[in-house]
Amino acid sequence: MTTTRFNPLSPPFAVLATAKLAGVAVDPNADANLSKDSVAVITLADNFELQGVSTILRYFARAGKGGLYGSDALSAVQVDQWLDFLPQLAPGTGLAAACAYVDSYLALRAVLVGHTLSIADVAVWGCLQSTMQFTVVTKGARLPHLMRWFNFVSSNPLVAEVVAQFGKQKKAPTVVTASADGEKKEVGGSFNINLEGAEMGKVVTRFPPEPSGFLHIGHAKAVLLNNYFARAYEGKLIIRFDDTNPSKEKEEFEDAIITDLATLGVKGDIVTHTSDYFEEMLEMGKKLIKEGNMYVDDTPQEIMKQERMDGIESKMRNNTVEQNLALWKEMLEGTKRGCECCTRFKFDMLHNNKCLRDPAGFRCNLTPHHRTGSKYKCYPTYDCACPYVDAIEGVTHALRTSEYADRDAQFQWVQKVMGVRKVHIWEYSRLNLVNTVLSKRKLQWFVDTGRVPSWRDPRFPTVQGIMRRGMQVEALREFILSQGASKNANNMEWDKIWNINKKVIDPVCPRHTCVMNKGKVGLTLTNGPAGLEVTLVPRHKKHAPAGNKATTMCSQVWLDQADAALLQPNEEVTLMDWGNCFIRTITKDAAGEFTALTGELNLAGSVKNTKYKLTWLPQIADLVEITLVELGYLINKKKVEEDDVFEDIVNDNSWLEAAAMGDANMRSLKKGEVLQVERKGYFICDTIYGGPGSPAVLLNIPDGRDKGGFKA
Repeated sequence: MTTTRFNPLSPPFAVLATAKLAGVAVDPNADANLSKDSVAVITLADNFELQGVSTILRYFARAGKGGLYGSDALSAVQVDQWLDFLPQLAPGTGLAAACAYVDSYLALRAVLVGHTLSIADVAVWGCLQSTMQFTVVTKGARLPHLMRWFNFVSSNPLVAEVVAQFGKQKKAPTVVTASADGEKKEVGGSFNINLEGAEMGKVVTRFPPEPSGFLHIGHAKAVLLNNYFARAYEGKLIIRFDDTNPSKEKEEFEDAIITDLATLGVKGDIVTHTSDYFEEMLEMGKKLIKEGNMYVDDTPQEIMKQERMDGIESKMRNNTVEQNLALWKEMLEGTKRGCECCTRFKFDMLHNNKCLRDPAGFRCNLTPHHRTGSKYKCYPTYDCACPYVDAIEGVTHALRTSEYADRDAQFQWVQKVMGVRKVHIWEYSRLNLVNTVLSKRKLQWFVDTGRVPSWRDPRFPTVQGIMRRGMQVEALREFILSQGASKNANNMEWDKIWNINKKVIDPVCPRHTCVMNKGKVGLTLTNGPAGLEVTLVPRHKKHAPAGNKATTMCSQVWLDQADAALLQPNEEVTLMDWGNCFIRTITKDAAGEFTALTGELNLAGSVKNTKYKLTWLPQIADLVEITLVELGYLINKKKVEEDDVFEDIVNDNSWLEAAAMGDANMRSLKKGEVLQVERKGYFICDTIYGGPGSPAVLLNIPDGRDKGGFKA
């Protein structure tokens, strides 16, 4: 029996489907301990292992039945060509182009090779089936031939059987543990949470951002999870702007949130505002007062907070309905007396859950609202508005972070006294990241104090901030969805998300070269070209769509000071994308800095024999001025505590710049283009080159290893 082991998050669909089509008996072994990115491996009966999808498919095609390797030698070669094409179908910016190519190829063909299914079809189908980005690429794109072919392969009974069996396992594995009383509990990042009362086609979730700032990575998790369950149950997602505090909310923030949702690929089925229901909510407030379920209180905020902690009833708790209605009228009109008051639900001031000790329901605010202007002077609190609007809008399941757990009972009690339908609550863990604050109040402090220029700053954990820094949306989505709907909270490192991002950008981003201005060293090649010799080389050796770049060879080149310091006289080194040379002489100044080198080209030398492969630039006028920016954390403490003095843990050296010269091709970089600067790391072009004195600005993109390739 042949055995294959794989992580249940990433089953090898092509391997499993080909085994069925070829009639090869395979024992699938889903092992959650394996990495999601582990290479496909099968173990044969004699314990001999075969690794890699292409190798395994070739074996199955030869060992099994069905003519899966084509009907003749030419067909077999065509199959091999498609197997060689598979790396271009990896997630990344090149996937859309690869899909477009396959679509055009299939314009006059039913299958990729010949007239029947081959391992070429199964291999390409398996790549697309495994890639979440494929859904994004094909959404709204005109790829009729690709989709017709993809559905054809998917409809094969044996292929469909594999998807039915293992497609569900693309969810994070559910780990079951037993508590001390024997009760079984699920832990881990599973989406299999069995939403209470959920019915296919009837689930309605909601994402209610307050327009008081840009969406950050924590909000991204919330909206992607709500969207996931709405789509999984073929239901609806409501995007509701929770605009109940005009002091903090702006139209600018609402516009930014709309932009962020589009970036994340989330489109609500319905878009609403809590302010749409202000009139109804004020009527509800009056109703609750008349029924004795709400009263008006003028207790100062700090005293009220302490009384709630101590279980002490307010002196106004037992006012008559008439007294409360009179003060309510003052609140609605925004008078001086009304602004001294708030309304409170009359729940239980001795309840063990302090959230049920008469929480506030309405408060006055005279700041004009960005939608309703000065029409209203009295606004509901979030804890009053959300249960009501959820029920009115038909929300069936409210997904909230576990930090709200103590307020769940309050949510349900509010719905009960209001007499509205019950909404099910599901909690998931809040996303916490080291050296990061997600409080919008604290993020606004960074903006207000001038430590960052805006919410779009690339050091910010906002969606726009991390995208500006080079995060790819498919990497962000994969990271968020890999967390599942687990309730287990932890403080996560940024390394994981940046490592996922690297796997998206590395296969497709072009390569360029730069030399740091500080201490750059001239190398004179005594047998170098008499003039300038220009040749074209690939911008990415394994990704042809990245195009070519012009490289100029001449007898005078620049090296980095750090590279020059490594070299010894008569040592053979490799000049990347050119060939070998011998370093003949080395000159230093009185301070020990390297100032000049001479060398002799040895283009017949083997690059395998050299210890150092050096980046270099020709000494020509066309080099591009660039500024490399290394970004650090805004907070220099891993976990921020409530009692921390915020100013004391702020990192004032989180933006470091270094001047450099880039190859001449970098003058064509576009804003937002991602590239790798050879031996210095991944970067995103934040400002394009504007000519002498206006350098291109490149922001360093972390790769998950926390190793800077240059020193600012």
